Amino acid sequence: MIPVNLATESRKYCERESHRVNQSQKYFDPETLARIRPLGLRARTLVEGVMAGLHRSPLRGHSIEFAQHREYVPGDDLRQVDWKVYARSDRYYLKQYEDETNLIAYLLLDTSESMQYRGADTPLTKLEYAQLVVFSLAYLVITQQDSAALGTFTSELNGWLPPSGSASYLDDMIRMMESAPTGERTDLPRIVELAAQRCSKPGVIVLVSDLLDDQQRLLTALKRLRYQRHDVIVVHVLDDSELTFPFDRSTRFDGLEGLPEVVTDPLLIGGAYRRAMAAFCTEIEVGCQHLGVDYHRMKTNESLAATLPPLLARRLAQRS
Repeated sequence: MIPVNLATESRKYCERESHRVNQSQKYFDPETLARIRPLGLRARTLVEGVMAGLHRSPLRGHSIEFAQHREYVPGDDLRQVDWKVYARSDRYYLKQYEDETNLIAYLLLDTSESMQYRGADTPLTKLEYAQLVVFSLAYLVITQQDSAALGTFTSELNGWLPPSGSASYLDDMIRMMESAPTGERTDLPRIVELAAQRCSKPGVIVLVSDLLDDQQRLLTALKRLRYQRHDVIVVHVLDDSELTFPFDRSTRFDGLEGLPEVVTDPLLIGGAYRRAMAAFCTEIEVGCQHLGVDYHRMKTNESLAATLPPLLARRLAQRS
């Protein structure tokens, strides 16, 4: 039998591990995670099944499901003593209840064609930026001992990873985000409806998208999530050029998601475009506010270390 060349195998293993770490590093922003982790992803509204003492719960004090008795030790809360048991046994026992389940964060990532857009002065596409947002939130949720789920979508819910709190789950998320299909149209109202069917237990649903769809149909779909008692966060990812429209010469604009190309003079349409875009964003933001949905706009030229901590800090302040 020919002996295995351990040096060669060791080198191959190191190369594989190095590739895996490099892939993970694409999503791992230490500064961002260090700044958002102390704040935590707190559920502002009453979410069923959350960690006692860390998140709000609709159950006051303890779970309503009795589990067992435990013998009293000095320092225990006397209000939990079962006095009926004491009357029978002349010994002190406390009632114990089933612990509330962990918070579940359902992360929905738009991978449609419009998310591939990148302005001339922007280092990341909208999709790459959105992937960083999703991974950072997933890392935060899992490291605070909660569970995260991931769905990627275009006009369909193309990928779905069920909730998990395992650290190895982050690698599964990376693989799914890397392999998610792109280049198709999106249908946000349909995706929200599909997500509502998947997310049977109330939790935190985070929709990360450029929201380029019919805003009224989207708001109607988000209303269903709120009716199901989900805590909903909408992260609106846009390139700065989509807001400012900085073009100043005759330009051909390539259509995305099935739309035709347009050749026009930006100086003639710039003012109308900026007003329409501002109205579009305002309508979604105001609509989310009326529904009790957290709306946060992020531009791809902004550092995640500057955008994510304020998002979480505002939610923490609203919870207090």
